[in-house]
Amino acid sequence: MSKPLRIGVAGLGTVGVGVVKILADRREFLSAASGRTVELVAVSSRDEKKDRGIDLKGVRWEKDARALANADDIDVVVEVIGGSEGIAREVVEQALSNGKHVVTANKALIARHGIALARVAEQRGVALNYEAAVAGGIPIIKALREGLAANEITSVTGILNGTCNYILTEMEKTGRDFGDVLIDAQALGYAEADPAFDVGGVDAAHKLAILASLAFGREVSFENVEIEGITQITAADFKFAKDFGYKIKLLGIATLGVDGIEQRVHPTLVPEGSPLGAVSGVFNAVAIEGDRVGLLVLEGRGAGEGPTASAVVSDLVDIARGLVMPPFIVPTSHLKPPAKASPSKSKSAYYLRFSAVDRAGSMAEITRALADANVSIERIVQRGEGKETASGRMPVVFLTHETEEGSMRKALIHLENHKEVAGTPLVIRIEKSGSR
Repeated sequence: MSKPLRIGVAGLGTVGVGVVKILADRREFLSAASGRTVELVAVSSRDEKKDRGIDLKGVRWEKDARALANADDIDVVVEVIGGSEGIAREVVEQALSNGKHVVTANKALIARHGIALARVAEQRGVALNYEAAVAGGIPIIKALREGLAANEITSVTGILNGTCNYILTEMEKTGRDFGDVLIDAQALGYAEADPAFDVGGVDAAHKLAILASLAFGREVSFENVEIEGITQITAADFKFAKDFGYKIKLLGIATLGVDGIEQRVHPTLVPEGSPLGAVSGVFNAVAIEGDRVGLLVLEGRGAGEGPTASAVVSDLVDIARGLVMPPFIVPTSHLKPPAKASPSKSKSAYYLRFSAVDRAGSMAEITRALADANVSIERIVQRGEGKETASGRMPVVFLTHETEEGSMRKALIHLENHKEVAGTPLVIRIEKSGSR
């Protein structure tokens, strides 16, 4: 058997603890599967005295995680600290520069600095593996890097944030609004005390940027992702969606266009019976369209100790077996520069909700305004019950035919300035990609 693969773990939060547990519990199997012993040498975290429920006897404790990157007796640094800057970035950069392999679960780091880090890894001939950075226990990175290499990918569509999917699922099931369900999600540990990155769509956007790079052979371009969160969705929207045969999900969508890559994260109506429509609770799912395999859907737990640590250890096993490949499938010198598709030409059907004046002729005027913007209406639903009726307003929902985004933006300007419309209209795309 070859010499041991010596590991240092930077960060002993939920994921780091999970990694330590798996390395201990599966030690014999991992060694047999790898052809060499997989050995935990050192760890680093802020509080050495904290009881984490793991046995660290014989494992060196480093107060400064940078020491792991510089230690002569460590071959692989596992970075599970988190954050795109600061100590996490320093540890990864130093480890790669020193010729050490790196495994990370840090989606923000890879989305913002992945290409620069990949260049260093390639120069030093070491691995930069990040399966755990996207969709937890779902092996989506391996699927794109290895299993689907024969395919030209045309789209990637995913439920990429378990917090948002849990909140939307509970809103649909209970009829409660966003704020109430968010409080429950925080109490259960599904949402952070400051949930802005999750509910604002940023977390999903980090993951989508990584997937888009792998799928389309482009440099990672987080800045090119259009981002919209779920905070404006109400219980009423789920009632309307159900009437139309849809579910509401926060999707990350990347598609290959003639003028570049379209990347967007936003609430979306998907058909009730579709694969993505059936994904509930904290689960994630990713749908990939390939020219050889057609539609492929992977679903599983997207976060948590077990699933994420499982993905980290799978990357360690690859390294133990001697598998070192370019982090973004092809060498960074072969990646095309990021190119953002023109959003105004993107086409979709839309769900449009607003409050209208309850009087004869108002709906005809609003419909005329939409027609002036070249937006064609498929269905209209008006509901007179509810609080808005007392103020002379009623909720109205339009479903449009497929419309260019530029036309919809023009229509929104018309509606926001229209005397028959109160407040800002809510617009949700209706997505068929990945829904068959």
